[in-house]
Amino acid sequence: MKIIETGLPGLLVIEPRVFEDDRGYFFESYQNRRYLDAGIANPFIQDNESKSVAGVVRGLHYQLGEFAQAKLVRVVQGKVYDVAVDLRKGSPTFKQWFGLELDENNKKQLFVPRGFAHGFSVLSETAIFTYKCDNLYNRESERSINPFDPSLGIDWKLGDFKQIVSDKDVAAPLFDNADMNFNF
Repeated sequence: MKIIETGLPGLLVIEPRVFEDDRGYFFESYQNRRYLDAGIANPFIQDNESKSVAGVVRGLHYQLGEFAQAKLVRVVQGKVYDVAVDLRKGSPTFKQWFGLELDENNKKQLFVPRGFAHGFSVLSETAIFTYKCDNLYNRESERSINPFDPSLGIDWKLGDFKQIVSDKDVAAPLFDNADMNFNF
């Protein structure tokens, strides 16, 4: 597997080694020792999966305090534009974001450490998105930032797709008004 630094400390792109032949393909989507060797020592304790239709934007989500989560995300079917925003006060990349396409063909993963908000947009008819978390979901500590905050300037790459966003995400505060308690 290949580890690619994104320029945002701790946020990593992972390219697994894929073995393909006329029967199909095989790859290890997660192998603890390889991730430990790459410096990702988070003990993942929960796997989540979502299915979304074209134009859906989910995010930007995170959890506060003792319920903060690191995530290892990937796409099983379809294509998404995946985004992480640095929320860690004192970080040289505070309020900066990184985005990349994850899809069923490139099999790339993104490791999103604690202290980042995370979201994605769906660039195919449907997408199945999976992610490992190193902490359990806690409703009381869940927070969001409006994914269309002009101060972030995220291009969700939707082109002609009609945007589909939950009322909760549209009503989320802008970055400068968001509740966050992360330090670098």
